[in-house]
Amino acid sequence: MKNVLLPEGWPRPRGYANGVSAQGRQVYVAGMVGWNAASQFESDDLVEQVRRALYNVKAVLDTAGARPDHMVRMTWYVVDRAEYLARGREIGLAYREVMGPNYDVAMSAVEVSALMEERAKVEIEVTAVVPQAL
Repeated sequence: MKNVLLPEGWPRPRGYANGVSAQGRQVYVAGMVGWNAASQFESDDLVEQVRRALYNVKAVLDTAGARPDHMVRMTWYVVDRAEYLARGREIGLAYREVMGPNYDVAMSAVEVSALMEERAKVEIEVTAVVPQAL
């Protein structure tokens, strides 16, 4: 079970949660970049890399028997804050395409000077909690 944490009097954030509590089996997904299963980039476009990175996250979740609605924490590392903010609508559409309407996730986004994979524009880490069967 997952509960969204919203302190009294705070407005609900748009597109993420301030905090989440959950009980169950924990799944940790390493930073996923926007390349395919053969570790090759098919695009240098930020939104396409976000979409691919999210599909990669989802593939790892699937392998663990987890779903996007089990995600409790995401950390996004981006190399260009301005582009990330300017393309927020497109990124949101890509997110919904892959992850569905699962916004109850504590999220951080951090601009970094570079990622370990030279062509990578984004890297996404996820923690998920799969509820225990009742």
